[in-house]
Amino acid sequence: MQLYELSLTEAIDELESGTMSPVELTKSVLERIAQVDDIIGAYVTVFADQALRDARQAEAELVAGKRRSPLHGIPIALKDLFDMKGVATTASSKVRSTHMATKDAYVTRALRDAGVVILGKTHAHEFAFGAMTPQTGNPWELNHSPGGSSGGSAAAVAYGGALAATGSDTGGSIRVPAGLCGVVGLKPTYGLVPLDGVVPLSPSLDHAGPITRTVADVAPIMDAIAIPQLVAHGFGSKLGRGVSGLRVGVPSNFFFDQIDSEIEESLREHLRSLEALGAELIEVTVPLTDAILPTQWGIVMPEAASVHAEPIRKTPQLYGDDVRDFLQAGSLLSAQDYLKAKRMQAALRRAWSAMFEQIDVLFAPTNPMVAPTRDQKTFLWPDGQEESVLETLIRMNAAANLVGFPALSVPAGIHSSGLPFGAQLIGRPYDEASLLQIGQVVEGLSENDSLRVLISTTFF
Repeated sequence: MQLYELSLTEAIDELESGTMSPVELTKSVLERIAQVDDIIGAYVTVFADQALRDARQAEAELVAGKRRSPLHGIPIALKDLFDMKGVATTASSKVRSTHMATKDAYVTRALRDAGVVILGKTHAHEFAFGAMTPQTGNPWELNHSPGGSSGGSAAAVAYGGALAATGSDTGGSIRVPAGLCGVVGLKPTYGLVPLDGVVPLSPSLDHAGPITRTVADVAPIMDAIAIPQLVAHGFGSKLGRGVSGLRVGVPSNFFFDQIDSEIEESLREHLRSLEALGAELIEVTVPLTDAILPTQWGIVMPEAASVHAEPIRKTPQLYGDDVRDFLQAGSLLSAQDYLKAKRMQAALRRAWSAMFEQIDVLFAPTNPMVAPTRDQKTFLWPDGQEESVLETLIRMNAAANLVGFPALSVPAGIHSSGLPFGAQLIGRPYDEASLLQIGQVVEGLSENDSLRVLISTTFF
């Protein structure tokens, strides 16, 4: 087993025991990136020399007994929406090809203060306005998409090019690629992780969070990047407790209405297993489902158009066709349209809060399908209904952004196509610990060696 194959928590244990050094670990990950990233394309840029310097500094500090945090010496990647002082933040767009960050984003600084080694910047769908990340291949099948917009981060974690990575999520952009790449992704409670220094898409809906290989890996990253005053207990405080007594909501509508039958059966089997382990399954009707996507678009499009008003006026030719079309359409929506969407967002939040009086966690699919091919535009369901791939991928994720509740994507199995899929767990605000508690159990239900095999694959 190579060092880059370790999960983050395994690496923490190895570093703490002294059986491995930050330099050895960082070299192993950088060698993995050099070996396969030209094929997969997860990274915009890799800071190999700086990462090794930082790893040597971390090693010296650890030897001197100056351990900053459990993350000290752990190599992590940044989605290329997060500023890092002195480095370009392109948001995977020609519009920002020369933009140099003058200071670290809050998340970047928090990670560096914790002793993290920053490996480089990962690709995103341009300005995070999409769900495909066309520059990057899915490590499970290279002609398929890793999802987006944090596709580079998810792909890097999946193939062993980072032990974890940051992502941003406006309508599923952490959870969608996590599900399609067979890794873990957390969209935290809205406002729990500051967005200072993260390129915005839709400020009302933007979230920042981690992508990791295991559920337990999420906790130390969240401990480092969340606002401390908003955290009552450590994010890993409920790990290992099982699910006995937890009230798990099973949606009777919307989430299982249009979904690959194999994914649905696997997820329902997981629900039966959770019940056998002591969880209480409670059927719930998800409220106001017809309003979810119209409200999502009614907020994202005008807010994004406002964010980009000046650059798209000056240099529209530098935008990709899909993003330019969305932004120009968003500029046509009126203030009345936007306020109507904001009122519906508030109504959704109230209705979901009422639903969560009955349950602790809502169990749903992350995506209704496995990863599409990289050039796929639409998806045809068995009943003849055709749906755009974008709406297919965000359909099950947008609600958590609108209401601001935390949502976790956990690997839930391998489809007969050979591609992974995920389960999505949505919780009450600021109760990420319960999501990790049940997520760890779900992870164990589908545990297999597939990701380990993928991480050790040569790809050539």
